[in-house]
Amino acid sequence: MKSLTSDVVADNKFAKWQQWTKLIAVTFSAQAIIQLLGLVTGILIVRLLPTTEYAFYTLANTMLGTMTVLADGGISSGVMAQGGKVWQDRQKLGTVIASGLKLRKIFGMFSLLISLPILFYLLIRNGASPIASGLIVLAIIPSFFAALSDTLLETASKLHQGINKLQKNQLSAGLGRFVLMVGSLLVFPFTYIAILGNGIPRMWANIRLRKISAEYADPEQKSDPAVEKEILAIVKRSLPGAIYFCVSGQITIWLISVFGNTQSIAHVGALSRLTTVLTVFTTLFSTLVVPRFARLPEKKNLLVQRFIQIEAALFAISFIIIAIVMLFPSQVLWILGKGYSNLNKEILLLTISSCLTMLAGVTYSVLVSRGWIIKPVINLSVNILFQVILVVTMDLSKTTNVLMFSIVDFLLAFVILIIYFIYRVSRLPKPTVS
Repeated sequence: MKSLTSDVVADNKFAKWQQWTKLIAVTFSAQAIIQLLGLVTGILIVRLLPTTEYAFYTLANTMLGTMTVLADGGISSGVMAQGGKVWQDRQKLGTVIASGLKLRKIFGMFSLLISLPILFYLLIRNGASPIASGLIVLAIIPSFFAALSDTLLETASKLHQGINKLQKNQLSAGLGRFVLMVGSLLVFPFTYIAILGNGIPRMWANIRLRKISAEYADPEQKSDPAVEKEILAIVKRSLPGAIYFCVSGQITIWLISVFGNTQSIAHVGALSRLTTVLTVFTTLFSTLVVPRFARLPEKKNLLVQRFIQIEAALFAISFIIIAIVMLFPSQVLWILGKGYSNLNKEILLLTISSCLTMLAGVTYSVLVSRGWIIKPVINLSVNILFQVILVVTMDLSKTTNVLMFSIVDFLLAFVILIIYFIYRVSRLPKPTVS
């Protein structure tokens, strides 16, 4: 009897291992294709746009990321946390997503009103004409409105692990972006053309995403004030941190746009294209790992075990990527062209910074998926104090110093998140002995 039980347990473990292997292989291979397509598109944009135009493109893309984070403010985390509780009920899950979309629209309007004037000013400050700046600002709006809903509409599929259709949609959007952006830039090598080429396919993909989401969450459901209140409770705790991280997450570009010059912006923007390979792993974790972590029961040992596994995998990935860049910097830089061939030190520093960004970002998503959010007064005070010290003591007109700044910044953020996880787990009740 004991042997039979052991065999059943072994079979279950093997079946689970087989399921995970298949999921990771399918998701990784699909994301590898999607991100490779994105990388090729990005490299072609680097080569097709003049250096000055690419600097403007980098500024606009950086602001788009900031606007999206501001418009979210923790809403997507709240939807994931609330959706994880009702993910098997199609109507209730539809209500959660509808509530999140309503809040996202309100936050989005405020984000738009705050961010666009700042982008216009930064473009003018870095040499763009008023007409070019205006066209860039207008061109960014379609991408922004698409970003308002896509992460929320993906929630239902992620919770149900219906990954294949999500990836097919992402792949079609990537192909559309490649054809539209590269084809148009060959004729019109301007920043606003590149931005429109990114936004239009994304809007089209969102239409299809609504149909995919409807399979798991009822799209006819209306927003519920009670659900909104639960989501806003998470937003209230995470918004200050979201505002901080939307700035610090792009700290390299912001500092260079203020202390550096247009060429430095273009250099860092181009180098960042090479680190987009990390997006494959970030997407892999946000698609497969974070939703499953959100669904775990409140069992201390299980949560600790899964968290250690997640962090170990992130460290292994980071080590391999940093080692490749350290050993073959010239070969990596060759992809960008002759104009960037002398940036060996910069590419290594940016890779380390990007790996730390991935570590901190995935860890933050894992914590928030459980509704675990650090009190802003503690988190922000420590981070801002260190940033002020670094700004005062470092010469930030040098690109390498700005990259060192970002490394220290994200390392500190990651350490704080690890400490907070230990604190939250220590507060969980001990399992009762029956």
